[in-house]
Amino acid sequence: MDRPSASSASPSPTSSASSSSSASRASSALPVVAVVGLGTMGTGITEVLTLAGHEVIGIDVSDEAARRAVSSLERSTTRAVERGRVGAAERAGALARFRTFPDLQAAAEADLVIEVVDEAYETKREVFTALDRIVRPDAVLATGTNALSVTRLAADTAHPDRVLGLHFFAPAPAMKLVEVVSTVLTSPQATRTVTDLVVRLGKEPVPVGDRPGFIADGLLFGYLNQAAAMYEARYATREDIDAAMKLGCGLPMGPLALLDLIGVDTATTVLQAMYEATRDRLHAPAPVLKQLTAAGLLGRKSGRGFYSYEAPGSSVVVPDAETPGDRDDRGAGRAVRAVGVAGSGTMATGIAEVFAKAGFDVVLAARTSEKADAAVARLAASLDRSVKKGRLTQEQRDAAVGRVSPAGSYDAFADADLVVEAVAEDLFVKQQLFRMLDKVCKPGAVLATTTSSLPVVAIARSTGRPQDVVGMHFFNPAPAMKLVEVVHTVLTGEDVVATAHEVCAAVRKHPVDCGDRAGFIVNALLFPYLNNAVKMVQDHYASVEAIDAAMKLGGGYPMGPFELLDVVGLDVSLAIEQVLHEEFRDPGLAPAPLLEHLVSAGCLGRKTGRGFREYARR
Repeated sequence: MDRPSASSASPSPTSSASSSSSASRASSALPVVAVVGLGTMGTGITEVLTLAGHEVIGIDVSDEAARRAVSSLERSTTRAVERGRVGAAERAGALARFRTFPDLQAAAEADLVIEVVDEAYETKREVFTALDRIVRPDAVLATGTNALSVTRLAADTAHPDRVLGLHFFAPAPAMKLVEVVSTVLTSPQATRTVTDLVVRLGKEPVPVGDRPGFIADGLLFGYLNQAAAMYEARYATREDIDAAMKLGCGLPMGPLALLDLIGVDTATTVLQAMYEATRDRLHAPAPVLKQLTAAGLLGRKSGRGFYSYEAPGSSVVVPDAETPGDRDDRGAGRAVRAVGVAGSGTMATGIAEVFAKAGFDVVLAARTSEKADAAVARLAASLDRSVKKGRLTQEQRDAAVGRVSPAGSYDAFADADLVVEAVAEDLFVKQQLFRMLDKVCKPGAVLATTTSSLPVVAIARSTGRPQDVVGMHFFNPAPAMKLVEVVHTVLTGEDVVATAHEVCAAVRKHPVDCGDRAGFIVNALLFPYLNNAVKMVQDHYASVEAIDAAMKLGGGYPMGPFELLDVVGLDVSLAIEQVLHEEFRDPGLAPAPLLEHLVSAGCLGRKTGRGFREYARR
C-alpha cells in the first residue's frame, strides 16, 4: 500500500464517485470519515462506512489504488443489490458519498481518520504527525495496526489523547469484530466516540489495551506460528496440518492456508512485535516465515507462499512439487473384515457405531457384560436419533445394530482383524490392555490406540508385536467428526499405516499422518492457544466474554476458547498441557496458574457446573 503525501496545500480529487458539496456533508448528522490507505482493508472499511451513510474521504498517493478502490466499491455494491442486501438507491448513495484524494490535506474536514497504511512504524508515524497538524482539534485519529504500539504512535503527536486503535478484520464488510484499542493517553471521550460509531456500523466493539496482536491476533498468530514450525520440522505435510485443524476443530481455514491469505510478511511482522513485547519463544517467528518473506514468497498476493497459486492475488491453489500424488505409495494394507472395539464409554460407543454403519462386523468388549450391553444400547439409541433426523432408514439402523455384538471379555477379539482401544486415558491402563490383546488377538491383527496425549510407542512396547500397533485418534463425537490422526511410531510397519488409511477410507473418515509426539497435530496446536487465552484473563488484559467474542467474530472459530475449555473439561485440558510442557520443555507451554487453580478447586467446566463460567445444574 502506498503512503499518502502531505505536501499538497489544497486537495483535489484523483477519482470520484460523487460531486457532493460541503454543504450536503455539513447537513449530515453522521461524522465524516477519512480512510488513509486504499488497499484491501481500507477499501473494505470504506464500503462499511458508505453503506452506513457516512461521507468517506479516501486518501492514497497512488492513483491506481484510488481507482481500484472505486471499482471495488462499485462491484461489491452491485453484488449486494443483486443479492437483495441493499437497494439500488442505497447503492447510488454509497457511491456518491465516496471521494478519493492523493494527499493527507484532504483529511482536514474529517471528524475521524482511520489509518490503514503499511505495517511499518516509520510510515505510520509520518502519517500521524502530519495528520496531527492538518485535522481539526476535535477530530479523532485511529490506527488500524495490529502489531505496532498505539501508545508510541500517540506519544509522537501533539495531541495523544485523541489517538487510539481501531482494528477491523478482513473482509471488513463481513467480519463483525472491531477491537477498540485505548492507550493510557487516550481520552474517554475519544474511546466513546469511536465505540458508538462501531455499534452504529452494526459491528461488535471489543475494548482492549495496547499490546501487540491485541486479543484475536494475539491468540491467532501464536497458533499460526506453531503450525509453520510444525510444517518446517516436516512433522506433517501442509495438507495434513490444514485438514487436521479444519476437520478436528471446525475452523474455516487451515493455518498454513490462512498464513498465505494474511500474508507471510504481515504474519512475520506481527509475530516479531509480539516476541519483542513478551520474549515468549512461542511468538518468535518460525525461521520458515522469515525465509519465505526474504524470498518474496508472501502467499496469495505474490502467487506463492506455503502453497502455489494460479496467479498473484488468486485464491486458486495449483499443484507444485509438494502436492501429494494421486496414488498412495504406502503399498497395500492388511485385510480387515472383523473389528473389535475395547471400552464402553462415549468414544468406544461412537467408534463402534462408525464401523457398524460402514458394514463391518463389530465386537464391543468391556470389563463386564453389563457395561458392554449398556454401550450397545446407547449405540442403538444414537442410531434411533439418526433415523428420526432422516439420516438413516430404519432398515439401515437395524442392519448396523445387528452387526454389533457385546462381550464381557476381551477374549472375544480372537478373530478380529483390527482392534481399536478406547479405554481410560491412562498409560498403565492402556499398557495392561495391550498386554492382554497381545495374548488374545491372532497373528497379523492390527492393534490401534485412540490416545490423544500418551506415547504410542510406550503402549506398543507392552506387546511382543510393536510393529502391529498404530495410533488412530478419532475425535469426539466419533460418528460426526471426520478426522482421524494416524500416528506411526518408529516401530510401526508400513503396511499397518496403510491399513489404517484404508480403514479410514472405508468408514468415510479423513486420515492425516503424524509422528508419535505429544499432542499429535490438533492438540499440539489447539492447547497452547487455549492456554494463552487463559493467560490473557489471568493478566487482567481482557475478560472471558471479550476473548470468546473476539475469537468467534474475528477468527471465525465455532466456539470461543473458554466455551471450548469448559466443554472439554479443565482437568482434561490441564493434563494435555502438562504433557505438552513435559515433552517440549518450552516455558511458554507451562500451564497457566489460573487453570491449575480452577482444577484444584474442582471447577472443571460444564460437567461440574462451574469452570470459566457457571452452568445450571441438571
